[in-house]
Amino acid sequence: MKKIGIMTDSHSGILTEEAEKLGIKVLPMPFYIDDELYLEGVDLSREEFYEKLRQGVNVSTSQPSPQEVMETWDDMLKEYETLIYIPISSGLSGSCMTAQGLAQDEEYEGKVFVVDNGHVSTPLHRSVLDAVEMAEAGYSAVEIKKILEETKEQMVIYVGLSTLEYLKKGGRISSTSALLANVLNIKPVMKFGTGVLDVYQKCRGMKKSRKAMIDAMKNEFATNFKEEIEKGEVYLLAASSASKEASDEWVKEIQEAFPGMDVVCDELSLGVSCHIGPGGLGIGCSCKPRRI
Repeated sequence: MKKIGIMTDSHSGILTEEAEKLGIKVLPMPFYIDDELYLEGVDLSREEFYEKLRQGVNVSTSQPSPQEVMETWDDMLKEYETLIYIPISSGLSGSCMTAQGLAQDEEYEGKVFVVDNGHVSTPLHRSVLDAVEMAEAGYSAVEIKKILEETKEQMVIYVGLSTLEYLKKGGRISSTSALLANVLNIKPVMKFGTGVLDVYQKCRGMKKSRKAMIDAMKNEFATNFKEEIEKGEVYLLAASSASKEASDEWVKEIQEAFPGMDVVCDELSLGVSCHIGPGGLGIGCSCKPRRI
């Protein structure tokens, strides 16, 4: 029997092919379109999803049932002695807290370790890769959980929205604010720290939005992550709910702003995109977790 199994959810942006290559399990997150249930990465392509968004359908996110989570754990425990589950931040979804409660059941206690390090999207993807690397290096599940949670502040991501329509639909802003932003061509930049999503800056147009995000990341590197940058311990990340052409252009712009640094770009999960909408672009970083 293998020692450690690693599991995440589809909010990580990890697709089936990569999951199989890494030897991990990705739990598809459910969402509803006009009251019909879909599973991310199972029932609907990204193209179909964005087309439905543009058509104005009602989209809402949900969380997997406890039964589905436990059945996945049961299957994995036939192959692994212990499991590490790294779901979306508890600050954005109740699925993490549900899993933490389930892990306290007698049959899972000491076997399943739920990590809440406040991440989603590309930073969550990076956390999963960190967990895989630590497991391969011989760290225990307890140690990996401890390291990932103790270093959760070592990440940030900025996301520029092309529209406020989907935040309005989700009740996060008023119809009046969304209408005014549309009239004035306001493209807000959102900042996601550990479990918290806030408006960072309001920009006139996506060109200024992209510049604001790059300037914000340069400031992060010069202040909050200065030591890690000097040690070469920072991963530069990008995220997108835009077209491939727009995503490629964005990555090129990031590379020009940060020469010599590799950029890993993920497509934003459908669960995140239904709040952000199509055309979103993001930039962030995550630091290599300091090992025990």
